[in-house]
Amino acid sequence: MPENSNCSGASTCSRESCEGCSGNQKGSGGGIAKEPMNAFSNIRKVIGIVSGKGGVGKSFVTASLACAMRAAGHKVGILDADITGPSIPKMFGVHGKVCGGEQGMIPMEADNGIKLMSINLLLDDEEAPVIWRGPVIAGVVKQFWNETAWGELDELIVDMPPGTGDVPLTVFQSLPVDGIVIVTSPQELVQMIVKKAYHMAEMMQIPVLGIVENFSYLKCPDCGKEIRLFGESRIDAVAQELKIPVLAKIPLDPDYAQKADSGAIAGVRHSYLDAAAEQIKSIK
Repeated sequence: MPENSNCSGASTCSRESCEGCSGNQKGSGGGIAKEPMNAFSNIRKVIGIVSGKGGVGKSFVTASLACAMRAAGHKVGILDADITGPSIPKMFGVHGKVCGGEQGMIPMEADNGIKLMSINLLLDDEEAPVIWRGPVIAGVVKQFWNETAWGELDELIVDMPPGTGDVPLTVFQSLPVDGIVIVTSPQELVQMIVKKAYHMAEMMQIPVLGIVENFSYLKCPDCGKEIRLFGESRIDAVAQELKIPVLAKIPLDPDYAQKADSGAIAGVRHSYLDAAAEQIKSIK
């Protein structure tokens, strides 16, 4: 497979031959022209939250990180790019439909001021399945970027679907992503999955800010012992191999699940993602 499949010489290009390509600059998404930002948006940083597989709590990490940035006084938005499995609005207790006007679509706001855009805020029935092919889904993600009047934001956090398919590729190529955070869980299988997500970002010249391990352990409510339900963590070895930091190890906590299910994710208070927040703040 060509190193840069969008290069004019993609049939023959390789990592070495692409090094000097004028369109192959860091953050350029492989030389693809970025989609223009909505005229009524001023977004300083775009952060992607990715996972190589589903079921690792990526949306929980997205919402928690957004809340941490908001609690620090930042203006934050979440673009829910997981079109076929949207969960962000429900976690914040936000329902209904977004309005549109001359400026574009107006994102809805959670109680703590975080702006949200999700396919569930456009559907008549938020429980209706979205049965669309990849190109249509990719087009919707672009619309969430350039047809939404986000206003002034310090960070737009993009909750991506799991895997390395159409939507992550569209986000990397079309949005000016400043960095990504990879979310994983402790099983041995995820070593391979994390590397897939990492290498995709590397091929697209997107900086990887670090890894967050979710479901890291369960703390016994009686004695405080940490119980490794999924076995011993291997994330430190993976991070060392890839030369990226481990930003957090988040435990299983029934209270987190209850608050997410009841639309009260903003009420979750923990310090596990402080290092991730600091990484984002440090981006120039």
